[in-house]
Amino acid sequence: MGYSKLLFLLFFTALANTGNAQEIAILKYKGGGDWYANPTALPNLIQFCNSNIGTKIKEQPETVEIGDVTIFQYPMLHMTGHGNVLFSQEEADNLRTYLLSGGFLHIDDNYGMEPYLRKELTKVFPNTNLEELGVDHPIFKEHYQFPDGLPKIHEHDGKRPQAFGISIDGRLVLLFTYESDLGDGWEDPSVHNDPENVRTKALQMGANIISYAFKN
Repeated sequence: MGYSKLLFLLFFTALANTGNAQEIAILKYKGGGDWYANPTALPNLIQFCNSNIGTKIKEQPETVEIGDVTIFQYPMLHMTGHGNVLFSQEEADNLRTYLLSGGFLHIDDNYGMEPYLRKELTKVFPNTNLEELGVDHPIFKEHYQFPDGLPKIHEHDGKRPQAFGISIDGRLVLLFTYESDLGDGWEDPSVHNDPENVRTKALQMGANIISYAFKN
């Protein structure tokens, strides 16, 4: 049995046997970037989703390493940070197999990771580029309506927020949110002192992402 097929079977066996069908994990990567940024963000988003869109996600997400087989236990991974990102080819291969096997990865640029990330994604999908999602993409209409696309949560360089993706056979497998800082909006209110309406937009967009990932 080939490596890819084995991991494919592990993925679905894990979901069937452990009840992880609605769990999310934080992706740990190498390169020196702060993969652990925004520690309150994902737990707050999970709590929001469980309260508002009917999910039953474990409130404290696990941390998994990109090259580890344990990523196949989770239908969705979340990745963030400010700086350098580095994938070995083995890690890139593992992530590719995960995504092709039905997994979903959301990467939220917390400011500064974009140039490093783009380079490393060429190891994962050498012949596929990130493409900007149109405002008509279903991810902006899952539970909450975002007719203008990705919301702006924090300002850095005066650039508009953009949602990029990689789709395989018509399925969005990777979402990269850029110049938005959704994760900052998910954090505890005291961290960034965002107005309530800004935090709500961030949480609602995050809920759309989770809903889309679980349904597709």
